[in-house]
Amino acid sequence: MGIFYACATPEQEQIDLEQIELNYAQGFEIQRGLDFWVLSVSQPWTGADQEFRYLILEAGSQQNPQGYDAVIQLPVNEVVLTSTTQIPHLDLLGQTEKLIGFPNFDLISSENVWNLIDQKQLVDLGSGPSANSEMILDLEPDWVMISTLGDNLKNLELLRRSGIPAVINGEYVEQHPLGRAEWIKFTGLLLGNLKEATEIFEQIEQDYLAALELVQGKSSGKNPTVLSGVLYQDVWFAPGADSWGAKILNNAGGEYIFQTKRGTGSLELSYEYVLDQGMDAEFWIGSADFNSLTEMVASEPRYRVFEAFKKKKVYTYTGKKGPKGGLEYFELGYMRPDWVLKDLIKILHPELLPEYELYFYTQIHE
Repeated sequence: MGIFYACATPEQEQIDLEQIELNYAQGFEIQRGLDFWVLSVSQPWTGADQEFRYLILEAGSQQNPQGYDAVIQLPVNEVVLTSTTQIPHLDLLGQTEKLIGFPNFDLISSENVWNLIDQKQLVDLGSGPSANSEMILDLEPDWVMISTLGDNLKNLELLRRSGIPAVINGEYVEQHPLGRAEWIKFTGLLLGNLKEATEIFEQIEQDYLAALELVQGKSSGKNPTVLSGVLYQDVWFAPGADSWGAKILNNAGGEYIFQTKRGTGSLELSYEYVLDQGMDAEFWIGSADFNSLTEMVASEPRYRVFEAFKKKKVYTYTGKKGPKGGLEYFELGYMRPDWVLKDLIKILHPELLPEYELYFYTQIHE
């Protein structure tokens, strides 16, 4: 594979590189040389204090591949992914057939990937980290893309020592809706398709901003209040106010009732607090995997006191699933924030998108 690892030389660091502009993503950057690219990941996981640098060599490159965490030679023919959020990148780029391994098929919703599975062209890497690494070594992909919380770097080191380029995708650290979607450029560069990835992202960006402009241009008035989350073992879990989902909700012209609860992760709230803050909320968006209001109240009778429940304004994003139950929202939604935004606008301000039909969200009925 032509993979090398060593310390960077002073001469290498002095090479002039062209900075490729990113509009929203803050966790990685792209630089271009004469016949190579440098891909740097500054936010590989939440709270990380180290940076990873990857060298992508074009065909016939004369660059000396030293001083990088991984070196990838283009063209690329076989890859391994480890998170469903990475799958839409391949689908949108028309490169799905290059996927040869993935852990836990049950989580996948992509029809293109399931076609590969049905044709026995994809290897299930299992669910154990050590099993994953051993099977990846046997597959010998051109690269493997990893998403990590920073706690399993020993597997990364194993792949590195074995000569398999392993790159860390830290997209989940991004909280701007378009920032996360812009990571398709990260994957696009690794596949030698940066131009196509940029074009795809720019269309998504254009559609997102056009929908946002509709909300910003609407007649003034109070935004509808929105409750989110569910009870689990007497704790109410809901998105923090700084999270990806909460930001899109705000962009859609919704007033999130937990807006003062800062944080990018999941909030853990008492039922009493939620009742005080959200009993009169007009909408309940994001209500777990329930098929009906009857099922909801059978699971937790206390749901029935919320005004949104009484008025049947309850919506879930779990309606679309893969053959084994994988949720399409958690796979494709991060890559298509424009569709998520339009869904929420349609729910909260239907007059702004009269002809639009919900894609991810569905209303829960009796």
